[in-house]
Amino acid sequence: MTSVRPPVSIRHPVDEVPPPGRLAAFGLQHVLAMYAGAVAVPLIVGGTMKLSPADLAYLINADLLLCGIATVLQCVGLWRFGVRLPIMQGCTFAAVTPMVLIGTEGGGLRAIYGSVIVAGVAMILLAPVFGRLLRFFPPLVTGTVILIIGLSLLPVAGNWAAGGQGAADFGAPKNLGLAAGVLVVVLAVQRFAPGFLSRVAVLVGIVAGTAAAIPLGFTDFSGVGDADWVGVSTPFHFGSPTFETPAVASMLVVALVTMAETTGDFIAVGEMTGRPVDRRRLADGLRADGTATVLGGVFNTFPYTAFAQNVGLVGMTRVRSRWVVAAAGGMLVLLGLAPKLGAVVAAIPAPVLGGAGLVMFGTVAASGLRTLAGVDFRDNHNLTMVAVSVAVGLLPVGVPGIYKEFPNWFQTVMDSGISAGCVTAIALNLLFNHLPGGRASAPVAAEAPLLEGRGGEDAVEQTREQRV
Repeated sequence: MTSVRPPVSIRHPVDEVPPPGRLAAFGLQHVLAMYAGAVAVPLIVGGTMKLSPADLAYLINADLLLCGIATVLQCVGLWRFGVRLPIMQGCTFAAVTPMVLIGTEGGGLRAIYGSVIVAGVAMILLAPVFGRLLRFFPPLVTGTVILIIGLSLLPVAGNWAAGGQGAADFGAPKNLGLAAGVLVVVLAVQRFAPGFLSRVAVLVGIVAGTAAAIPLGFTDFSGVGDADWVGVSTPFHFGSPTFETPAVASMLVVALVTMAETTGDFIAVGEMTGRPVDRRRLADGLRADGTATVLGGVFNTFPYTAFAQNVGLVGMTRVRSRWVVAAAGGMLVLLGLAPKLGAVVAAIPAPVLGGAGLVMFGTVAASGLRTLAGVDFRDNHNLTMVAVSVAVGLLPVGVPGIYKEFPNWFQTVMDSGISAGCVTAIALNLLFNHLPGGRASAPVAAEAPLLEGRGGEDAVEQTREQRV
């Protein structure tokens, strides 16, 4: 009698858990890639409000702690909260301008936190609505948005490579030389190193660049000795929140912009990892974003969103495990609770991050081009949509301050190249392909149709497993 073997279940790469050593190395790589961006928002807002060094340090620790909690929630998931993809969370730059205005003219930190809490609640309530809009994100739109995300981030890497915005030696040859050296190391490791090392090429480049920077005088570890060993953020450290109508209104606009940007990031990571984002998964991810934003208002920090910086790292390393990014979230929690550790990471020179950022952010843009490669460009409609969306998205990147004479709500939407390009791509897709007289957008060659609900995702997985 022949025994019948039960079918072997194939675990999706997103759900795989690497061995502890690799898990830690991959996770640390994500932390180093996003650290500078993570602390930038509290530095900008706190600096503009002229907070004391102690209060500024408190803001940074609170931000790192909540970054970690939000990342773990997003990757691991809890009931209907969390997209369960390798997504890093950080403070959104879309909120910087409104928060600076609220902090300096509209009620201070307490008014900021009141508006952040209301915005987070609104995001939770609107998450199912955004989930129903997924059909307006065909490959034509998603590819364009991913391309804009990558191109918009490249100036960030350029500023880092030059020494960091506002640095006294900005653009000095030594800064660009260090960044170039890190870039060469990253490329060499990825090209010539064996399997595992090639996947931590960014980490190797950052470590090698920092080691080289120490004798050259780039690093300053003086802040490590001044930092405390333990620091715990407490709710409403700066006082009970206040709810000012203008502040709440401006932060609600930020919430909508953030949800649009996050949707683009979710779809990008879904395509990179082979786990397409359906309606339910999108709503779950946005719901987690809203929850993290509410916690941000309670624990003295700011609105949270998916960090596009780490999207490029996922595409470059091809490490698709969400548990790797969850481990990175755990490291951020430790950094938030141990200011001395955070000070060590903060001592990494900006040019080192710039050299690594050029590869990562360029990878995001290349991923967008890969998605657009499957779109039908035989007529001029789709070509025009991509061209105009990219142009509008890069306008505030290439010409900072171009909208400074416009109302604040308009600046909130259009001063971010990502949100401006995303809104434009969606609007043009509606104009050409959904309004009466338009035509359906040409489908991209795919493994299975992107259906709504869990059934569509399962169909994709079944098709992929059959091919294996």
